[in-house]
Amino acid sequence: MKQLTPSLSTHPWQQTFELIKNPIQFFKKYQALYGDTFATKILGRKSPPVYFMGDPKAVETIFTAPPDIFELGRVAHVFRPFAGDKSIIMLNGEEHLRQRKLLIPPLSGKRMHFYQEVICELTREEFQKIPHKKPFAIRRLMADITLKVILRIVFGLKAGKRSEQLQQLITEVLEAITNPLYSTLFFFPQLQIDLGNYSPWGNFIRKQSAIDELIYAEIQERRGQDYSQATDILSLLLSAEDESGKKMSDQELRDQLITLLFLGHETTASSLAWMFYWVYSLPPVWEQLKTEFVTLENNPDPESLIKLPYLDAICKETLRLYPIALISQPRVVKETIMINGVSYNPESILVPCIYLAHHREAIFPNSDQFLPERFLENQFTAYEYFPFGGGNRACIGAAFSLYEMKLVFGTIFANLDLELFAHKTVKPVRRGITIVPSEEIHFIKNS
Repeated sequence: MKQLTPSLSTHPWQQTFELIKNPIQFFKKYQALYGDTFATKILGRKSPPVYFMGDPKAVETIFTAPPDIFELGRVAHVFRPFAGDKSIIMLNGEEHLRQRKLLIPPLSGKRMHFYQEVICELTREEFQKIPHKKPFAIRRLMADITLKVILRIVFGLKAGKRSEQLQQLITEVLEAITNPLYSTLFFFPQLQIDLGNYSPWGNFIRKQSAIDELIYAEIQERRGQDYSQATDILSLLLSAEDESGKKMSDQELRDQLITLLFLGHETTASSLAWMFYWVYSLPPVWEQLKTEFVTLENNPDPESLIKLPYLDAICKETLRLYPIALISQPRVVKETIMINGVSYNPESILVPCIYLAHHREAIFPNSDQFLPERFLENQFTAYEYFPFGGGNRACIGAAFSLYEMKLVFGTIFANLDLELFAHKTVKPVRRGITIVPSEEIHFIKNS
């Protein structure tokens, strides 16, 4: 008897509305009803089915399948308006592999050592601006830090007019496109209509154009300089060559830089906001982390922070409970593939679902609770725990993001006496493509 994947019985438009309105509630609801794999029609009744998969064996099959079995960029339309056609998340095949080979070296391995002091320095600069005994919003502070980190490390920009203009424009664009109603436009291309500067899409296009103008100006200026000794990512990409000796074009550089900026700024800031909430709202977690920091000297160096096991466990548990992205990049089936005894035909869309995998009770007992100890006591496979996706489409900034989270949080925890202001229970809500606390979390700096 042919095996079938359980399917949602509701109307396609209702499925789409539920997913966009509250994706976590969507996954919780249907995981409880159908298990770790289910079929949806979120793209419409006449569109191919979309299969969400959280079972490790299914995830492994997808992540380890030959690249030519799937097509990927075609289902990433939500990112195209700001990332561009040459962004790594939009590409397929050899072109994707080429860009990936050029991008990975600056964002991993020994290269991280060039960035650690800058991350800590920028973090200290920002927290020194916080007034004593006055409530401040932690997510806003994290967004300021992560944006400055990206502008310095990715673009190589220091304080100056261009950096200030980019900060202002990027902040304005993100505030707009992360509004739930506004961000819905990215899911429906037919709603992307320019009705002038005061229309949502028209305003986005004009601000995006202003950002592009600044980025292209920086690229052109840097091409005329000696960047051989520079350590920022733009300089490294300017000098990078593929196997045939070809360098990145201006558009390729722009699209990769904007992808790193938008997908590496707001996402990391949101995860750090969750991290602060969990640590400071759960006394046992705070106490254990404080005990670990006692072993360090005052103002610990970055290397010491990176190696702290409980801090590492807190980062990983934060990314497990509410990962930066709830899904890994969708795959469009090109050749029929068999997964767990079920045959998936061409045009079907397979989505390794990070949230479903991270909330399988068999692997993560009490999955709705924040329990960092699970990462001290267990080892999880890359198909059970994959907060940055996996396979040949894993996030190229994964190592950098985790590195940044440890350094930003560790630097603040080691130097400031913070406490939650007006403690509230918060719930996860969608903000653009990220999941953030439902309430703006405020802290007070005591010293």
